[in-house]
Amino acid sequence: MRVAYIVTSLGMGGAERQVVALAERMQSRGHSVIILVLKQPVPEQWAVSVEVIHLNLRKTPLSLVKGLVRAARLLRHFRPEILHCHNFHGNLFGRLLRVALPGVGVISTIHNVYEGGRRRMSAYWLSDPMSRCTVAVCEAAANKMVAVGAVPRRKCTVIANGIAADEFSPDVKRRESTRSRMIANDGFIWVAAGRVVPAKNYENLLRAFAWVRQTKKQGQLWIAGEGSGGYAERMRALGGELGLNGSIRWLGLRRDLAALFDAADGFVLSSAWEGMPLALGEAMAMEKSVVATDVGGVRELVGDCGTVVPAGNSAALAQAMLEVMRGAPPGCRRIGQAARRRIIKRFGVDANGDSWEALYRSDLPQLL
Repeated sequence: MRVAYIVTSLGMGGAERQVVALAERMQSRGHSVIILVLKQPVPEQWAVSVEVIHLNLRKTPLSLVKGLVRAARLLRHFRPEILHCHNFHGNLFGRLLRVALPGVGVISTIHNVYEGGRRRMSAYWLSDPMSRCTVAVCEAAANKMVAVGAVPRRKCTVIANGIAADEFSPDVKRRESTRSRMIANDGFIWVAAGRVVPAKNYENLLRAFAWVRQTKKQGQLWIAGEGSGGYAERMRALGGELGLNGSIRWLGLRRDLAALFDAADGFVLSSAWEGMPLALGEAMAMEKSVVATDVGGVRELVGDCGTVVPAGNSAALAQAMLEVMRGAPPGCRRIGQAARRRIIKRFGVDANGDSWEALYRSDLPQLL
C-alpha cells in the first residue's frame, strides 16, 4: 500500500508526534510512505525516519496555489492510494488536492474537540464530499464535529491515539538517576507536559498548585513544554505572584519525557480543551497517579485508573491533587499498575496500527 500523510508542521506537539509514529509504523509494516509538511521546518521538530517534503507554504493565496501545484506533481509521481490528512489545515489542503488526484482516497483526522470557529466548521462541511471519511481521536471530538455539522455521522469514526508502552515503561534506576540529576527533594513531585498555550490552561494549574502548597509545603511542580510569547510570560509572572517560584520548574521543551515521568510521583493535566492527550496516556503507561480535567477524550482514556475533575475548577483540581498526595503507596501502586494495563490493552501502538491499516484497506476496493 502507498500512503501519503499531510500535516501542518512537525513541531513538538502531540498530534505531530502521532503522525510521525504512525507513518513510521506503516513503513515498518512494508508500506510505502511519504509525509508532506505544509509549513517550513522549525528549529525544534520531531525526527523522522521516513521521507519528508516541506512545501514551505506562507499565508498568501499565491503560496497556497503554488503549494497545491507542487504537491499534486509530487503525489502523481509517488502514486498514493491513501492521502491521510491531519488537523484543519492539513485536512482542507488534502481535500483540495483531491481535485487533481481523483483516484486517491482522502482520510481526514481530527485531533481535538476544538478545531476553530464557525467559518472553519463551514469549510469542513462544504469540503466533506472530497473526503472518504473523517476519523477523530476520541468519541468526544467525533460527537462535537457531528453536533456542529462539520461531519455527517455516517462518515465519522473513532481511532484513538496509540501509546508506546514499551518506550514509556517505569524504570527504578532511571527514576533514581533523574531525581539525583535534577536535585529533587523528598517532596511529592507533580509533572505537567504540554506547550505553554491557552488550551492547556496553566493558570488553572498554577492556582490549584498554590492551594496545594498551603497544605503540602514540600510539593514541587515541574512543567515540561515549549513556551514563548505573551501567554508563557504571563504564566511565569503568575507563578511569581502566587509565591511559587521556589517550588515550580519551567523545564521548557524536553525530549526525555519518560525519564521525567519516572522521576515524578504524579502527572497533572489542567487543559481547557483537548483531543486524546498523549502525555496523559504516557504517564499512565509509566504507572503514575494522574489527575486531569474532564475535557475531550480524557475520561475515555483514564477510565477508573485516575481522577478526573471539572475543567477550569482550580479548587477541585487542588483537592484531587492533595488526595493523591495523601494516598497510601500500596494503593497508588495498584492504581498505577492498572493504568498501565489499561493503556497496553486499549491504546497500544500495535492495536492502533491495526486499526489504521484496516481502515486504509477498507477504502482500497473503492479505488480500483
